[in-house]
Amino acid sequence: MKGKQTDHIKRVYHSVEDMLSSEDNPTPIVQLNRVVPYNQTKLYAKLEWYNPFSSVKDRIGANLLADAEEEGLLDEVNQLVEPTSGNTGFALTMLANAKGYSITATLSSMIPIEKRTLLRFFGCDVLEVEDTLCPAPGAPEGAIALAMDTAQKPEFHMLNQYVNQANPNAHYKTTGPEVWKQTEHKITHFVAALGTCGTLTGAGTYLKEKKSSIQLIGVHPEEGHDIPGVRSIIQLRQTKLFRPELYDQLVEVSTREAFDLCLRINREESIIAGPSSGLALAGALKVIQDDENAVVVVIFPDNAFKYASSFQRHFPEMFENMMGAPAQSNIKNKKEELLDKMIELSRNDLNTIGLDEAYNIRSETKPIFIDVRSSDQYSASHITDAINIPINNLLLGDSKLPKDKDYPIVTVCNVGNESIEGLLILKSLGYSNVKSLNGGTTGWTVKGFPIVKK
Repeated sequence: MKGKQTDHIKRVYHSVEDMLSSEDNPTPIVQLNRVVPYNQTKLYAKLEWYNPFSSVKDRIGANLLADAEEEGLLDEVNQLVEPTSGNTGFALTMLANAKGYSITATLSSMIPIEKRTLLRFFGCDVLEVEDTLCPAPGAPEGAIALAMDTAQKPEFHMLNQYVNQANPNAHYKTTGPEVWKQTEHKITHFVAALGTCGTLTGAGTYLKEKKSSIQLIGVHPEEGHDIPGVRSIIQLRQTKLFRPELYDQLVEVSTREAFDLCLRINREESIIAGPSSGLALAGALKVIQDDENAVVVVIFPDNAFKYASSFQRHFPEMFENMMGAPAQSNIKNKKEELLDKMIELSRNDLNTIGLDEAYNIRSETKPIFIDVRSSDQYSASHITDAINIPINNLLLGDSKLPKDKDYPIVTVCNVGNESIEGLLILKSLGYSNVKSLNGGTTGWTVKGFPIVKK
């Protein structure tokens, strides 16, 4: 075998980098037969964990690095820094290992522990912060901001998957041509979950150039979701590679819908898909009709193995009698699941308020805006006139709370997760007129409403 070059047909590779997908070496597509309701529509899942580092993000990791090297951006630098929700971090870490770079990843402490553990094991220097599962573009104290601060040091370079055109270009050069060839030019619908938006924007641009009638469907989660690597519509509006004018439809899917369909994909189709695959497929099934001419390709970004802790949280009944796990662990998971359900049930029109309405009532009913984040997060950026009472202080009945239990209060956090907890705590303390701000300070900033920055 010594001296042999890469042969895609025999699957013999000169190096692991040669395993990266391309039109000549595509990731497979497989038709779904049991979880889809169709009699005529052909729906295929494109299994992206067949990339060498196990996800769709291998494509952009390779192209980000190649583009930076070609432009000479890494000639004087051997340290990379990148915000990530995990998969891009995996790809860049492994490619950095192969090319002799070191890498630092900034990410949310909410990301599944499997991902945070593997990044460290692979050789990445991991910096954890409080942030959303896919780093929030507008969060001044989040993973993106920390990476940008680190990149100011002369020894670091940030590739920045969230704005770099090399991200969608990777899919324009590989994913699009692969799908076009694999479906024998018959594809009618292309579906992808939206995070950085590189997949749908890049592959979609290529496919539209081939046949303008191809429908591009972007799937996003609800606000306050628990699906790593994807963004709600409020965050997507801040995302530089989000091109809604290119897409034909945007579909929202709940966390419950995504995880339930993920379970069915694994058990009924025997495909080891992760939760973002369930999200993308659920979106497709909501809008694509049964049609004898329909040929649909849905991107399945990665496999299930990185999400064991997420599955424990969303399907606690499966793990109640699991051997080898401390009993306290199961009790904790149950409590977390109950809290998640309470928060999910509280996320309704009675308990939440939209950004525009909240802005308008500032001058009408003059509510107290209570920012429930940590003091450091509050200091970095907060809504003008909002007061800071972190969650733990709320539990103690902070002295800054109004004496009148009927006084209007709006709870605030980054995007609208912790603020629901704050609402529940205040209601338990007897406050009757409390709303949680949907979209939080991130959405408020996007709207251009007044904020105070450090």
